[in-house]
Amino acid sequence: MIVAVAVVGPTNQPLYLSTFTDDESARLSTLVHCSLDAVEEKVAAGMRGVTTDVPDAYLGVLAVEEECKVYGFVTNTRTKLIVVVDDPLIKDDEMRAIFRRMHTAFADAVSNPFYVLGTPLVSPRFDASVRTIATSLGAAA
Repeated sequence: MIVAVAVVGPTNQPLYLSTFTDDESARLSTLVHCSLDAVEEKVAAGMRGVTTDVPDAYLGVLAVEEECKVYGFVTNTRTKLIVVVDDPLIKDDEMRAIFRRMHTAFADAVSNPFYVLGTPLVSPRFDASVRTIATSLGAAA
């Protein structure tokens, strides 16, 4: 179900990307990158006071391509968590739960005193947490 997970910094620098399929990593990376425009639009709409049905940092569906949907979450520091799934029937409640768990793992990783903000997230513990979260929903591979 989950085919890719990405963490993108406040200035759209890639911090982490993990794909769960062997043959589509370049396509999934491009899909994640292209969905950043939708993140910026939704965040800007929220800053202008436009009422949306998104009451928290969960942004919902950012993009749809063929059999994949891209979901987003933005932290208070404007770091973006992006998840690509290949299940068209996944519910928002399930995605919200996934993002809560990912946000907790991310907060734990960047709280490490040896981590320098804005640098790639190479923590084996964070990677293991993301893989556990992905397999809990059912990773594609």
